[in-house]
Amino acid sequence: MTTSKTQFAAFDIGGTALKMGVVLPTGEITAIESKNITAFNGQEILDGIKGWIATHPEVTRIAISAPGYVNPETGLITMGGAIRDFDDFNILEWIEKEIHLPASIENDANCALLAEKWLGAAQELDDFLCLTIGTGIGGGIFSSGKLIRGGRFRAGEFGYMFSSRPGSFSPGSYTLNQTATMHILRKQYAEQTGKAYAAVTGEEIFAGYDNHDPVCIRLVENFYNDICAGLYNLIYLFDPTHIFIGGGITSRPTFIQELQEKMDWFGLRDTILLSATHKNQAGLLGAVYHHLSRHKEVNV
Repeated sequence: MTTSKTQFAAFDIGGTALKMGVVLPTGEITAIESKNITAFNGQEILDGIKGWIATHPEVTRIAISAPGYVNPETGLITMGGAIRDFDDFNILEWIEKEIHLPASIENDANCALLAEKWLGAAQELDDFLCLTIGTGIGGGIFSSGKLIRGGRFRAGEFGYMFSSRPGSFSPGSYTLNQTATMHILRKQYAEQTGKAYAAVTGEEIFAGYDNHDPVCIRLVENFYNDICAGLYNLIYLFDPTHIFIGGGITSRPTFIQELQEKMDWFGLRDTILLSATHKNQAGLLGAVYHHLSRHKEVNV
């Protein structure tokens, strides 16, 4: 049972950064920090978790958002997404051994969805999806009033959908993860212009798109088309009333409008597309909400 003294150490694990926060049961974030992670290093992440808790003795519980196939009941991560050091790793057992605080874990895209349900624009919704666009594409499913995880905790891995019919290469080359992410967009632009990948930014590509650069127009149009193909399939699979889009791309003021215009061409106009409410804080908030709901201190 939460009390006035309950404070969460919340963590949002990513491939290149670990977001850390102190969060109250009301959703108020009283401290927040981000730590860079070298080369998807799992040990650096664990060290970062221990270090943050050591400097915040006021925290009484731990809530984690993590990529990959996550069993929230046991804490076992069967596949760690970008953090392959976490394949077949039970993070709750590690916390019990190393830190000795009550803890919970949930998939990162599910956490983004739960943050929207808890404190965002989905509070009154029973059928909606979240889709995050970043290095890869993830997603969360809320259908008929319930979070859908799947039999092996893989539901919502939207990035593995095909964006086009597989050809003679590896099938994985034709998925949304390989055609419709910011990583792929930057990689394609670097190949077309001869620039170093590290020097290319999404802002540069979309600025070129706005200024009618032919290379940028071609790449961005293909990017939008592949995302819309994925949304088209998801709408007919789950019939959501709303889809919330997250990721750095949503900082572009015209992104949702442009995406909706492309979806109009697909003939789908009655599913509402919105930017995710909590941006970079969604993982922290959703992890806390999952913890509270798991202990029946709030209702999902």
